[in-house]
Amino acid sequence: MPRKSKKNEVKNTAPVSNAYIAGSGIIAEEQITDTLEKNYMPYAMSVIVSRALPEIDGFKPSHRKLLYTMYKMGLLTGPKTKSANIVGQTMKLNPHGDAAIYETMVRLARGNEALLHPYIDSKGNFGKAYSRDMAYAASRYTEAKLDPICNELFRDIDKDTVDFVPNYDNETVEPTLLPAAFPSVLVNSNVGIAVSMASAVCSFNLEEICETTIALIRDPGHNIISTLKGPDFAGGGFMLYDEDELDKIYRTGRGTIKVRSRYNYDKESNCIEITQIPPTTTIEAIMDKIIELVKGGKIREISYIRDETDIHGLKLAIDIKRGVDPDKLMKKLFRMTPLQDNYSCNFNILIGGTPKVMGVYEILDEWIAFRRECIKRRTYFELTKKKERLHLLKGLQKILLDIDKAIKIVRETEEESEVVPNLMIGFGIDETQAEYVAEIKLRHLNKEYILKRTADIKELENDIAEMEGILASDKKIKNIIINELKDISAKYKQPRRTMFYYSGDEEEEDIEEDIPDYTVNLFMTSSGYFKKITPQSLRMASEQKLKDGDVMVFAEEATNKTELLFFTDKCQVYKSKASEFKDTKASELGDFVPVKLGFEEYENFSALISTNDYSGYLIMIFENGKAAKVPMSAYETKTNRKKLTGAYSSKSKLVKMFAVQENTDILLRSSNGRAMVFNTGMILPKAARDTIGVQVMTLKAKAVIDNAYIVTEEMSENVRKYIAKNIPAAGNLAKDLIDPDQMKLE
Repeated sequence: MPRKSKKNEVKNTAPVSNAYIAGSGIIAEEQITDTLEKNYMPYAMSVIVSRALPEIDGFKPSHRKLLYTMYKMGLLTGPKTKSANIVGQTMKLNPHGDAAIYETMVRLARGNEALLHPYIDSKGNFGKAYSRDMAYAASRYTEAKLDPICNELFRDIDKDTVDFVPNYDNETVEPTLLPAAFPSVLVNSNVGIAVSMASAVCSFNLEEICETTIALIRDPGHNIISTLKGPDFAGGGFMLYDEDELDKIYRTGRGTIKVRSRYNYDKESNCIEITQIPPTTTIEAIMDKIIELVKGGKIREISYIRDETDIHGLKLAIDIKRGVDPDKLMKKLFRMTPLQDNYSCNFNILIGGTPKVMGVYEILDEWIAFRRECIKRRTYFELTKKKERLHLLKGLQKILLDIDKAIKIVRETEEESEVVPNLMIGFGIDETQAEYVAEIKLRHLNKEYILKRTADIKELENDIAEMEGILASDKKIKNIIINELKDISAKYKQPRRTMFYYSGDEEEEDIEEDIPDYTVNLFMTSSGYFKKITPQSLRMASEQKLKDGDVMVFAEEATNKTELLFFTDKCQVYKSKASEFKDTKASELGDFVPVKLGFEEYENFSALISTNDYSGYLIMIFENGKAAKVPMSAYETKTNRKKLTGAYSSKSKLVKMFAVQENTDILLRSSNGRAMVFNTGMILPKAARDTIGVQVMTLKAKAVIDNAYIVTEEMSENVRKYIAKNIPAAGNLAKDLIDPDQMKLE
């Protein structure tokens, strides 16, 4: 039946049907999509918009509610108070349990060391961000107040710079954003997981961020990389400086930053001391991994490891064996443990209630627009107040010109309620001005008071003119932002904690020494199953288990360090090592190579070649009678590339592939019953992997090469008459030739 187009599709508006089930009563039947839309979607949107993602001021709602509560408690300038008191007060804005609120507070505290610029000045045990097991003390024991940098978060918050909304029970109000005077969204890291999306914003150095923001305000085309060197993590460490990756992060908001630990070597105690680790791991995770590697025999250079973290900071001590090179060991640990880890950037930020992934360029543009609006609102608020004040003083000025008349009006008015109307009529002022004049104390009716108020009028007029000029000039607003950023940078800047290392600073280390070397037997089946079996295991049980219809096509004795090249029918080769496959038994099927190495869809195994040093040549026999000779070194790569395209020619189907160290004889058999033997020395090697080769066997119409074999000593007498002196050759009829396929693989 043809499918209806969406254009003509009619939405099913049938009412929900009910059914009666015994013991359960009436059950309403409803589409699961409708149930999800009604019940799950509101939850998902709430998590995205009101819980997990930061906004342009750099805070999630839980952070903002906590900090604003502390601000209203007077903790910006006053003494510290018990954390339990702060948690209790925050419940007026945050309807969560005290444990969730306190955990939020812990991460913002200086003692936890999670933020580059902590917002809370703490006293007591607040745990450590770099430790999984170092628990923070209960809220009744710790104390806290706002850190001085919070002055820049709450600057002018009482001057209508941001919107306020009622709290959850309409008892009070709270700000929707904080009027942060610096781009706090990028200065401190922020990680959150919502429904179907997440956010991971790394921290940047405050001085660099302020400098970059100023440069962007002055020149929207400014290249950020010239001023923003890279992320700066609270835990320090070394970051791989990759300018292309940084530019990608700055422009798209996505990318990966490689961070490694900082260490020093104590020669006297023969000990490596780790003092800074990546922000994505913990001391315990590092220790667990190192212990696992030591127990598994993959690292033999370490004798003992211990956590020496104390009040002076992080310290992980690794005792090494005598004669071990500490730098070489650390390179191995960087490669095999979380001592070097990746920070995945995902700058997903709420803008106007909508999540948006933005690069640093766009985030700073949004923050500049936000800050510009804050300054406009602050200026308008102050302008309104000054205009109101000027309006009152203008009325006072009129009365002060004839104070005797004002006194006479007040004295001659019989009823108090008529004083204001009479003053309005007598001096031509409005009700607000008259009310202000009527409330003046008798002691203020002197010359000094009159002169001061007159001077205030002039000052107010100047201030109003200046503020109106600010509101009318975008350039003046930008200058205000720039000056504020300069002041903040000078006041709160600190040296960069995360330093850089470069890819050219160290050579690629040979990882062979990490691989235990021992003799193994390698087996491969036609359908793609690979086995690595030790000689001991093979002696105990040598009967190979295979799937129905599967046959063994490769059997070789090698070592655990042998390099393996798996060729496929799509002219690609997947590189691996014998060590990457587990030891198995003959009674098992083994590893399915297409899955383990990630073959493409509909890509099948074709041939397996093993090598230790990429010496010798690869001989490829094609169906059309051609043969190619390619140096094995053509498949060697300096980097750890796992896949090479164009591994051989696609012009004709590959029949067989051999790895040879020196020239040898190869037997070819064709589909029309002919055979010939040629020596590989007759073929010149080609550097290109996908060379089409040279014609070695002349084939008649519709005939193809259907098999090829390396001539062994046992075969030499049987194939003597098929040896060709020159190529190409047609070969001889092979009626009496014994088929080598009848020989058993051992």
